[in-house]
Amino acid sequence: MQLKELYEDVQNISEAISSVIKVDVTIIDHNLERIAGTGRYKEKIGESVGIKSAFGYALKKAKAYIIEDPGKNFVCDECEKRGHCTEFAEVCCPILIENEAIGVIGLIAFDENQKERICYNQRNLMYFLKKMADLISSKYLELKQSEVNKILLKELEAVLNSVEDGIIAFDYEGKVLHYNNKFVKLLHVDEAVAERSNMKSFFKDLDIEEIVKKTNYTEKKAFEYDYGDKVFRGYYEAKSICQKEKKLGVLVTITNTKDMLNMVNNISTGTLITRIDDIKGQSTCMTKVKDKAIQAAKSNSTVLIQGESGTGKELFARAIHFHSHRAQRPFIAINCAAIPEQLLESELFGYESGAFTGAKKSGKAGKFELARKGTLFLDEIGDMPLHLQTKLLRVLQEKTIEKIGGTSSIPIDIRIIAATNRDLEKQVAEGAFRSDLYYRLNVIPIKIPPLRMRPDDLDELIDFGLKKFNDKLDKQITKISDRAKMSLKKHAWEGNVRELENVLEYAINMCKKDKIDIEDLPSKFRGVDSQEEVYVPQTLDELEKSAIEKTMNIYANCPKKVEEAAKALGISRATLYRKLKKYKMIENEESHIETKKEQKEEEMIEIISY
Repeated sequence: MQLKELYEDVQNISEAISSVIKVDVTIIDHNLERIAGTGRYKEKIGESVGIKSAFGYALKKAKAYIIEDPGKNFVCDECEKRGHCTEFAEVCCPILIENEAIGVIGLIAFDENQKERICYNQRNLMYFLKKMADLISSKYLELKQSEVNKILLKELEAVLNSVEDGIIAFDYEGKVLHYNNKFVKLLHVDEAVAERSNMKSFFKDLDIEEIVKKTNYTEKKAFEYDYGDKVFRGYYEAKSICQKEKKLGVLVTITNTKDMLNMVNNISTGTLITRIDDIKGQSTCMTKVKDKAIQAAKSNSTVLIQGESGTGKELFARAIHFHSHRAQRPFIAINCAAIPEQLLESELFGYESGAFTGAKKSGKAGKFELARKGTLFLDEIGDMPLHLQTKLLRVLQEKTIEKIGGTSSIPIDIRIIAATNRDLEKQVAEGAFRSDLYYRLNVIPIKIPPLRMRPDDLDELIDFGLKKFNDKLDKQITKISDRAKMSLKKHAWEGNVRELENVLEYAINMCKKDKIDIEDLPSKFRGVDSQEEVYVPQTLDELEKSAIEKTMNIYANCPKKVEEAAKALGISRATLYRKLKKYKMIENEESHIETKKEQKEEEMIEIISY
């Protein structure tokens, strides 16, 4: 007896494997003749493969293996097609009877997506294929004993029950032919209900006639199934079941929406991990903000981060997320100002199939769903339209969302972190932002100070920026002159850290030596007009007064502003007070007290030195 006598059964098994794994399948017998196949191999049934091919090797060694690098694997050394192989990956699993191979099941990938499906979770894949090979072996043996069909059904059922998706097969009238345990578990129905139910009531949008007559296959489509007081939300794929040229019914694969979202989240979560220590700045005001962020991470309450553009609001939002118990869950960010108003709602809440013209047939999950059990970061919340503010307020109150075109509420478990560079209290007063939403968001307020209020952090930020852009631009510029650094420290930094990074990147690009000098900075940092350098003569007193004013502005928010300014100017505190008095920048009494205090300190130093 030869294996090809089981053609119909072997072909059905190859199609079942292809339906689950979604790659082309072919099966050869001990004579290296192709006896079954799907996809591009279906028309090649009856052809022979070479003895030196991967199939020949698997048949000879009676061992299963996966080739991830065709042409480079040792199995390919003697293959006739080596050097012009079009395969991306291949799996060979022998069909054994008493440790002797009577055939081989082969899975072949012809693109990167198929390769990923083969190479992902190889242990389960090989387990699955070995089970399928066992089915063929059992069929081979049981055919001799006239009990083939019963054994094949039992083995096939075991394999289907090991698959993570729900699977059900039914005829074109909707009568159930077969299903796996995952199907009844997902839809919360018992076996009796599943067996007597008409599947057309489960999949109302499934056009069975369309599958039979035209496509033979439908891509993933969203659907809902009500059971009691609960709703199952998921996606299904359908494919016609054929035996020879006769179409017997439809095979439907079901995926839970939550499982799909978890898969997406598992892939996306972990990128751009940010910790508080990654945020540069050790000044007193930044340390306080970092401490507050760490404390906020311990809570589930909403956080409102306020600060000027370029201060690092998203960095703090990410740090709060990755220091929280939600760190292993997704961090999903959306900029409310960057997305057109008419699209923002669908991005946030998602939509159902056919919700509007141009909507995907399968519908779409919104950011709220993608952030399941994680954190949703709403950047530039102050730019959110009023009608969406109302919907967001409802989400915060009821912990549910409703998709565009949807008729049911979807419960969500996420944490909201919002950020803005606008004055929300002013917007509330002007009627541009809802007061009730403002109070809902402002449970834990965090205000990030602008760069000009923390000049002590400039040295660290400059050093960090030099390293960052040296790596990016493949340069070795590790120093900056005192003149250039002083010019940077005198700047007001309206664009904050983002502006500083742009200036440093420009300077590294322009620098021709190993040290940045003031000539390498943009023109406004050199006191040069962008068109032409114009010199206006000034008296020494005017220059001195201007220098003192600018330095005092830099250190205006420091607790010891006069002491820091004097140090930057290279004069004593008493001298600075005298000049402040001279240029009428300070009260006479305060200047007199500080001058006397400075004189006493200088006298004590002289006595000690003597």
